[in-house]
Amino acid sequence: SFPFLQIFIGEISMYFIKSTRETLIIQEKTILTGECCYLNPLLRRIIRFIGVFAFGLFATDIFVNAGQVVTGNLAPYFLTVCKPNYTGNDCRAHHQFINNGNICTGDVGVIEKARRSFPSKHAALSIYSALYATMYITSTIKTKSSRLAKPVLCLGTLCAAFLTGLNRVSEYRNHCSDVIAGFILGSAVALFLGICVVHNFKGTHGAPSKPKPE
Repeated sequence: SFPFLQIFIGEISMYFIKSTRETLIIQEKTILTGECCYLNPLLRRIIRFIGVFAFGLFATDIFVNAGQVVTGNLAPYFLTVCKPNYTGNDCRAHHQFINNGNICTGDVGVIEKARRSFPSKHAALSIYSALYATMYITSTIKTKSSRLAKPVLCLGTLCAAFLTGLNRVSEYRNHCSDVIAGFILGSAVALFLGICVVHNFKGTHGAPSKPKPE
């Protein structure tokens, strides 16, 4: 939710600053929907940037779910929630691999979740949100009073995502490879949307689109 609030507050703040508002009006098209109705440049930017961010969240979630289902890597805590029956007759009589039947006695839902460890969804979503917000800050927010405000805000956002992945490893929720793969996936989606889709959060230059005369 942090990038949503950041984009919303940032766009409104920049619009109420006279110099920034004039720049945004020049950069952004004003779409006329009738003789008197039009979409304000502020509204268009908020809808576009937040909409692209929400789309990226869903796309990242889909990619992660697909990877987890295909790979089926076990989480570090799998045996804890599986609670296998080590005293079964098959385990005592023969030293062999059991490939049929369910030897887990734990909760089925928790066990299924523990079978999906690669890539880490928490790492992917956190780095995606942090990188998208960082690209927005560096591309749109212009500060002349303090040169450290923007770097501190960007590094703090990225640090929060890094700590999220580190926490997953330290609590034995994911392997290091799971977190690294999640970071790579989330970063790729954020960079693609930020550079290729919203063009580094720049406006769409051009004249206002007027309705065609009948």
